[in-house]
Amino acid sequence: MRIRGAAVYTEKGVFEEKDIYVREGIFAAEPIGNAAECEEEYDAGGCYAVPGFTDIHFHGCMGKDFCDGTVEAIETMAAYQARIGVTCIVPATMTMDEDTLFATALAAAEFQRRQTMGEFAETAALCGIHMEGPFVSKEKAGAQNPKFVKLPDQRLYEAMQEKSGDMVKLVAIAPELSGAEAFIRQNHEKSVMSVAHTTADYDTAKKAFDAGATHVTHLYNAMPGLSHRQPGVIGAAADAGVEAELICDGIHVHPSAVRMALKLFGEDRVIFISDSMMATGLAEGNYSLGGQPVTVSGKLATLKDGTIAGSVSNLTDCVRCAVLEMGIPLTIAVKCAAENPTKCVGIYDKYGSITQGKVANLVLLDKKDLSVRQVFLQGKPLLQDGRK
Repeated sequence: MRIRGAAVYTEKGVFEEKDIYVREGIFAAEPIGNAAECEEEYDAGGCYAVPGFTDIHFHGCMGKDFCDGTVEAIETMAAYQARIGVTCIVPATMTMDEDTLFATALAAAEFQRRQTMGEFAETAALCGIHMEGPFVSKEKAGAQNPKFVKLPDQRLYEAMQEKSGDMVKLVAIAPELSGAEAFIRQNHEKSVMSVAHTTADYDTAKKAFDAGATHVTHLYNAMPGLSHRQPGVIGAAADAGVEAELICDGIHVHPSAVRMALKLFGEDRVIFISDSMMATGLAEGNYSLGGQPVTVSGKLATLKDGTIAGSVSNLTDCVRCAVLEMGIPLTIAVKCAAENPTKCVGIYDKYGSITQGKVANLVLLDKKDLSVRQVFLQGKPLLQDGRK
């Protein structure tokens, strides 16, 4: 197949006018060699062609939550994500009881097994699990259920890895908890250790980064703010050169703080996430997150006490918001939503760029408003738009 007429995002971090070639679901070199393979064409004029996005931190969508613990829930979520241009997913658990966490791990392993065998063809690739909780601070639990908060537990972590088939790619942890530093040292080579839901000051956070933590969960949210005398997690993370997640939904983080984070951390170390919950893709109303009731009004999801409870924006919405409402250049937004997250979870060899030999997942965004014109999964157009 040849996809022609688009401005293509490249590994150089720029857009270039060129054709894209796909052979057997993989990006191919130009020229493709066999002219017959170019007979199938797709007109992408008026579009940006970007790598499929990867969301490494979201909880649910379309009325389903990852912690539902079923293959069916993951299928619903993965199908929705694919349709909106998120072609790889690493969904997040919540701070829940062990039975729920174990059921979620088992369901993820089964979904991935069946997806690898060819089922769920029109769904985003399940590439791991983000274990957000229960190793968090009760004081900064946010929408995490404080009832199930616990100290870092090696047994629980290893059980999650065993039941999921080593799918746990990220683990959120509050470094001030007893045993946190030792837990980070023991496990940072197996999973990305992420400072999260924490009251940690600068020195405590620095010790966590020195021990092997390399990530910060939803920067600014559920942690002390940045102050000139108490720089906290944010200052320690900037000094340590680690990466940070950002929720660019226009609710969680002010546009100025988004721009500030990109200046402070650099575009190579910021990862856009959605942190979306089950109401994403649906109407306003009453839902739940981590077993707690959530009310959704517009773009705002809150617990009964007014605490923000995840987002109702998907990652593609966040990219649009970052570019159109926050003044972030599209090239940087694409890097933060497509390239950086795949590098974080170790799948950049297969995904994250439009490069020869990688899986042919890409999104066509309309140049006028960045709406999704088409999504290609393994080289096959997913949406019916009649532009061949």
